[in-house]
Amino acid sequence: MAAYESFARVYDELMDNVPYDAWCSFLKDRLSEEGICDGLALELGCGTGRMMEKMAEAGYDMIGVDSSLDMLQIARERAGTLPYSLLYLHQDMREFELYGTVRSVFSICDSVNYILDPEELTQVFRLVSNYLDPGGIFLFDFNTEHKYRDVIGETTIAEDREDVSFIWYNEYDREEHLNYIDLNVFVKEEGDLYRKFAEQHVQRGYELEEMKRLIEKSGLAFLAAFDDYTLKPAGQDSERIVILAREQQKGV
Repeated sequence: MAAYESFARVYDELMDNVPYDAWCSFLKDRLSEEGICDGLALELGCGTGRMMEKMAEAGYDMIGVDSSLDMLQIARERAGTLPYSLLYLHQDMREFELYGTVRSVFSICDSVNYILDPEELTQVFRLVSNYLDPGGIFLFDFNTEHKYRDVIGETTIAEDREDVSFIWYNEYDREEHLNYIDLNVFVKEEGDLYRKFAEQHVQRGYELEEMKRLIEKSGLAFLAAFDDYTLKPAGQDSERIVILAREQQKGV
């Protein structure tokens, strides 16, 4: 089963610990520092649209791209009740297409870690560069190899809630730099009856220096790397790194 099919039904409930407000403030502040306070913005790997909604509230005209129809269906259903317009596109970020350029692009929640081939990730960055306005800004986060190898590798995470429970098992392959996630979700239906859903997710661990090379290879200009969504510079012990890059090929 493909990732984010059955899991999409309970994604927002199980990911309620994601600090979307803090992350949104970080993104807005970095964009504002680069002179981008509004205009068209694209989110790659937008999922159920939580961050898109917050950025739209902040004044950005949002476009979202995701490869999971199930996640997009949830996003579109909720978008119908909102006071602003959101455009959701069912596309693979490795070959996404837009009708024109945007002022900024961002990607959160380690979406780029699902790109397992560095050459394919370079292609994603090239597309970002292509669809950014001259001098436009790209912000994205990724989980480091340190996190997969030393922090969550070979661990099992389980949580039991009133209506849904899950078991999340990680296994990291050091040679392939791949983290395999076996996810079992149990959703309460009627009475004491639970329905089980199983998915496997695979993510690649990247190092900061490798990311810098891929960014520069794509034609983007690397600007900064932050430890998680803070102003602390990224280091060897960083588990999540946020990259700030700029379009530089079109001229300003």
